[in-house]
Amino acid sequence: MADDAIRCDACPVLCYIKPGRTGACDRYGNHDGELVRLDPHIVLDRAVSRGDSVVPFLGRDQDWDGKIVSGPDTFITAIGAGTTYPDYKPAPFIISSEVQGVDMVTVVTEGIFSYCGVKLKIDTDRHLGPETNAVRAKGEQVGHVTTGEYGSQMLSLGGVRHLTGGSRKEGTLTCDTLLDLCNGKAVELTIDDGATVIVQAGKAPVVDGAHEERMRVGCGSATIGMFAKQWFQKVDEVVVVDDHITGVLSEHQAGKLLGVPETGIKMKGRRSTPGRYFQVAEPGTAWGATNIQDPLSILKAFNPKKAWPGLRLLMVSTTGENYAYFELDEHLKPIEKNLPGSLQESVARIKENCEPALCTVLFMGGAGGSLRAGVTENPVRLTHSVRDALTRVTCGGAPVYVWPGGGITFMVDVTLMPANAFGYVPTPALVAPIEFTLTLSDYAALGGYMDQVRSLQSIMADDRRRHLSARESNPWPLSSAKDTRHK
Repeated sequence: MADDAIRCDACPVLCYIKPGRTGACDRYGNHDGELVRLDPHIVLDRAVSRGDSVVPFLGRDQDWDGKIVSGPDTFITAIGAGTTYPDYKPAPFIISSEVQGVDMVTVVTEGIFSYCGVKLKIDTDRHLGPETNAVRAKGEQVGHVTTGEYGSQMLSLGGVRHLTGGSRKEGTLTCDTLLDLCNGKAVELTIDDGATVIVQAGKAPVVDGAHEERMRVGCGSATIGMFAKQWFQKVDEVVVVDDHITGVLSEHQAGKLLGVPETGIKMKGRRSTPGRYFQVAEPGTAWGATNIQDPLSILKAFNPKKAWPGLRLLMVSTTGENYAYFELDEHLKPIEKNLPGSLQESVARIKENCEPALCTVLFMGGAGGSLRAGVTENPVRLTHSVRDALTRVTCGGAPVYVWPGGGITFMVDVTLMPANAFGYVPTPALVAPIEFTLTLSDYAALGGYMDQVRSLQSIMADDRRRHLSARESNPWPLSSAKDTRHK
């Protein structure tokens, strides 16, 4: 190796980096013989401040006299802070501050997550693919379809099996997909025996080239219940087409209580309870997330003993996107007519009650023993401290949900975090910020690295940090000691 190359120990790849070059991750570089983080270290303020570009790697050349410095309006995130690899050394920054008279400590590190993934919620009424089917990026499987939720389709992406358990190409593409999604970029995914979808955090999905506008107001049965009064005496029968539960007004309890008479309508599919039908058609991307283009295809012939010529029939989807109005002729055959003005308002009301379709990206990771060892020499104590609500966990300053049970497994909405908060290492694995905030006394009790605690003032004198305004909707990580013991 050339004498002027330095070796980076920020991850297991251990790159040799020449002056002016970067490592394989593009996060660390050789800056005049010094290993530096090329991304700025992010500091959250309650007001915008200055910013810059280069941060020294684990620089600790400033002494601290042990005095606690008040700084309730500044929070040090782990974005750009550096890692604890090779796992035995303390976290890059262990920062003290005083909040409402209470001495606090925030421990920050950029964790290297092999055990991580994305839970992707896609607001759409359209069928994207059968549960458990493979989700692919550029032909490689990066996840699978999981259980659908009310008005949304759910994908589970990433995980250690795809990152490390398959081919090198599968691992690389999985890592690239996770990184792009977590950093707010658009990604195209294809689902086996299903749709092609373009997803981006906080944006509407694009399903098979069509921009989705709204998620459904409810299932077909719920839609009947919500709008039955608005249809009463304006139409004789309403069918709300839905892949899961198709509703029929005259049979539904809402219609019965309003006094809607029987119409003799007969439905295909499996009758569940009165006015609720399952499996009226196959799943798809047409009417009500079914595969039908003609709503009459889910009807059988009307019962001539109960139906009558002139019977008014409205068929509508759960988003109001598809609708059609019919009247029965003398042979009791539905004939399509223009939608009467008296019904236009109800169809518009369905659309109005549908929320905008969005993609939600939740990063999910497990803080392993090595990451926890950067906080304390006895990592299980940190786990217990989090469980006992003594330690608050944040991700780039954003609130997280910590799963019950063993370990520290957490989820965070990436749209609540600063932009480009995630990185990667080519092992492959994702790099994500994580911060632990607790009182100084609790930190000492769990066996923290007290000799590594630095004042907030000691690092704020270094202007090579980027200041961002904290998101007002996020809870402030440095709250009072009482609030730190969160529920």
